[in-house]
Amino acid sequence: MQTSIAELKIGQKGIICDFNIEEIPLKLLEMGCLPGNSIELIQVAPFGCPLYFVVNDSHVAIRLETAKEITVIIETAN
Repeated sequence: MQTSIAELKIGQKGIICDFNIEEIPLKLLEMGCLPGNSIELIQVAPFGCPLYFVVNDSHVAIRLETAKEITVIIETAN
């Protein structure tokens, strides 16, 4: 199932499959927000922004508007 990382629930993981290159800051790309990499939502700040993720063992905070531009395939538990 594909969705944006903004729709993930805390603890949910996904594999990045696509993003809008026009809306993603270069810093996020340098930190590993690239297709094929795993991402997990670990915390949501008060008022829902920013969202805190683990990407390639790095903790990153991503604004809600930016998170809506990153598409993932949700990993299912086996």
